[in-house]
Amino acid sequence: MIKPITKFAKLFIDKPLNLECGENLSNITVAYQTYGELNLNGTNAILICHALTGNSHAAGIVMNEELENSKGNEFFEKYNRMYLNKPGWWDELIGPNKAFDTSKYFVICSNILGSCYGTTGPASKNEKNGASFRMDFPSVTIRDIVKVQKALCDYLEVNRLVTVTGGSLGGMQVMEWGSMYGDMLDSIIPIATCYAHSPWAIGLNESARLAIMNDTVWNNGNYENQPIEGLILARRIGMQSYRSYKSFLLKYGRDKKDNDCFQVRSYLSYQGEKFANRFDANTFLYLSKAMDMHDITEGKDNIKNVLGNFKMKTLCIGISSDILYPAEEQKEIAKMISNAKYAEINSIHGHDAFLIEFEQMTKIIGEFL
Repeated sequence: MIKPITKFAKLFIDKPLNLECGENLSNITVAYQTYGELNLNGTNAILICHALTGNSHAAGIVMNEELENSKGNEFFEKYNRMYLNKPGWWDELIGPNKAFDTSKYFVICSNILGSCYGTTGPASKNEKNGASFRMDFPSVTIRDIVKVQKALCDYLEVNRLVTVTGGSLGGMQVMEWGSMYGDMLDSIIPIATCYAHSPWAIGLNESARLAIMNDTVWNNGNYENQPIEGLILARRIGMQSYRSYKSFLLKYGRDKKDNDCFQVRSYLSYQGEKFANRFDANTFLYLSKAMDMHDITEGKDNIKNVLGNFKMKTLCIGISSDILYPAEEQKEIAKMISNAKYAEINSIHGHDAFLIEFEQMTKIIGEFL
């Protein structure tokens, strides 16, 4: 059994990170977990990229030692308390004899730049004044996130990656890895994602952000206590795009918990409250905006030429019932990469299927690697 312990790297100490927005950021702390051993040549590594509200706890069971390790970081500790004795979000895929076999591979998962689970972000202390950055944190993009991941790989003495993979926002990172650092990749596995954020997805993110910003407690980001009602509503909006019509119909139907409360309403309230108790509102605003700005052609060439330059082996995975990032987006990506294949998860669970359908994913990824 994997017992995850999060480690912390201090990066960009001597030379700052030049962000896409034009600002610089120094002394970036990165929280990360690793599983397996790096070989002497530094060539057997796999990078796992997490989604919007995820973190570096991709595998293993959170134990008391990890809970103690997270003390001093409000949201990281809240997450570990909530998930004590529970497995990581891709635990079924990472470990000995699993899809990402840790007897062969050195698997890395880092908390992304701008998050609130141990890596520098809006909830972190600004070393210049000792207060939280809040809305003074500079705008970040997916490319900025990937630059920090590359710096972490250098810090860990990783010379080559067997693959980079992740779903949703994680898949956006995968696409930028292919565009920015393709020469050091054997392969990529983008899942349920896009090469540029669609107007459909941007609209949903904007609605979720407005839910937070219209909460009077938000106070232009200078809140003393989290804008709980706004966070709950933002999560409710998100959850309806993460699942599907059929999954809600089969699981909840029109069943009622009591005379005036449908079961689906109870489910969405529960998910919203759970989320509001473990995540930072400003962090949600920053990362969702980074998703909206995602476009691997920005400042480059047209999409056919950008993806045409991808030389690494590629596996694009779509989900049959995904309404947030429809399978057509993954098929389109696969068509424009010369060494790509497409595979589909057949599921009623919508976008979240990449966090649920582990048997299908094990087969699809296992055959590819």
